[in-house]
Amino acid sequence: MKRFKSVYIEITNICNLSCDFCPKTKRKYKFMDKDEFNHIIEEIKPFTNQIYFHLMGEPLLNENIEYFLKESANNDLKVNLTTNGTLLNKNTDKLINSDALRQVNISLHSFEANEKTLELEEYIKNVTEFVNKASEDKDIICSIRLWNIDNEDLKGANGLNSDILKMLEENLGLDFSLGEKLQEVNKLKLKNKVYLNMAEKFEWPDIEIASIGEDVFCHGLRNQMGVLVDGTVVPCCLDSEGNISLGNIFKKSLKDILKVKRSTDIYDGFSRRKAVEDLCKKCGYATRFKKS
Repeated sequence: MKRFKSVYIEITNICNLSCDFCPKTKRKYKFMDKDEFNHIIEEIKPFTNQIYFHLMGEPLLNENIEYFLKESANNDLKVNLTTNGTLLNKNTDKLINSDALRQVNISLHSFEANEKTLELEEYIKNVTEFVNKASEDKDIICSIRLWNIDNEDLKGANGLNSDILKMLEENLGLDFSLGEKLQEVNKLKLKNKVYLNMAEKFEWPDIEIASIGEDVFCHGLRNQMGVLVDGTVVPCCLDSEGNISLGNIFKKSLKDILKVKRSTDIYDGFSRRKAVEDLCKKCGYATRFKKS
């Protein structure tokens, strides 16, 4: 039976921010409930031992987050969570006390990509207080992201990066300059279980934009797959609209969904480094694999 490195579960497609880099969604807004989550877990656990609470939306908005973490632990699933960081201070105990939580990815580039409803100092303070507690008290990995660096085609909202780096230095008690280190590399270990990842802004796949070509490689359906909040199974975490629907996990077993022709065609295509789906031919993130 095929095993995935990770399966993405969209426990909500609702967000409390409106980032300028996010494609948003036209799908019906929804929170996943306990029964739906339990069904998904039963379906996916033969295929992976690691899940992500991420696709669209802010996962910490779902009031069932503590239950989801508990049930993940009960099913021997490790959880990775991606958040904009604004709700970490309100959910610290739920997260810290979870036996399932492995890693928290914090998208600091969310701050400058929004209308300001929070002061930068307060935002970074809340984030770093969580990071310190998570890494020191529970050995949870914290990955701090600034994915807003300019590339040849896209300009990121990154005017505050210098201030953010200085605040990280101070609040995390670092004894070195992030600015100097980042002149040499774009990924840094800041201290035990705490990492900083800088990357260029990328363009989300969009069925309406021009194709970048079919010479594409992706880990979709190879290392990862996703389940949208309505149960739609998609090949990767960037199919924000469910354009590549492989089936619905509430109506059909995941085992059968992975055997349908559309699924096998995608896998076989990427094995030849060819995209067979139109959306995959329009994915800016996939260009990162060309550079590696």
